[in-house]
Amino acid sequence: MSKVPNIRYQFYATLLDSFQSYLSSDEIWEKYWGSSTKPETLTPDEFCEKSKQDVLDRINRVPFQSAAADQGTCFNEIVDCLVLNKATCREDMVLRSDKERQIFSADFRGQTYEFPMSICWEFAKYYKGALPQVFCEGVLPTKYGDVRLYGYIDELMPFGIHDIKTTGGYQAGNFRKHWQHHAYPFCMEQMGTLVKYFEYNICEIKRLQCGAVKTASFTEFYPYLPEETRMLLTAHCEQFIEFIEANRHKITDTKIFNQE
Repeated sequence: MSKVPNIRYQFYATLLDSFQSYLSSDEIWEKYWGSSTKPETLTPDEFCEKSKQDVLDRINRVPFQSAAADQGTCFNEIVDCLVLNKATCREDMVLRSDKERQIFSADFRGQTYEFPMSICWEFAKYYKGALPQVFCEGVLPTKYGDVRLYGYIDELMPFGIHDIKTTGGYQAGNFRKHWQHHAYPFCMEQMGTLVKYFEYNICEIKRLQCGAVKTASFTEFYPYLPEETRMLLTAHCEQFIEFIEANRHKITDTKIFNQE
């Protein structure tokens, strides 16, 4: 993307999520590791420092590979292909179907990920008529200057935005503190399309020791409230700006400062 005049900062939506994880690091540590007795468990301070480094690595676009993230990428691609009724255009991924076993599989980054056809079709049918992978962007004024927010919407429906999540274990409200349900509706409104709601559509995938795959689906629904969203986004982005300015000497990729 080319440099946009008068924009001081550029944030993609999931980068705001990464910063939120840093802000919530104490809460996250207590939830997942607070009662752990394993010697390799990080202390709260160590986990906070790791969360901070994760944010900086994302800003600097440090390459990383995550099996959980790759599984989500593969599931999204299978669903999109079913929605559009076409083969994948990705050269780095090979999709297959096995009618006898009733699975779709994806070869990606040296790994194979398998998904029951039933859950893939459940999601695809839910998105009938959707536009997959829609780019959106908007400009948010802050006391530190204008921020360009941007990202790709998984599935755009006539009145709402849907984001696909995969997880090994879901708990109600898991994505409440994420920022896509604020940033994407705001961006669409800036582009002239007012959406009424945002949904996280969650596919819980549990791979059992016997080789079977157990799945379940869940939904988190958020109405779009423009005034509240603008207020929350402004406060979060201003806090993020303070963070990146305090750590500017550690940032090597200047895209976030609209300097490319």
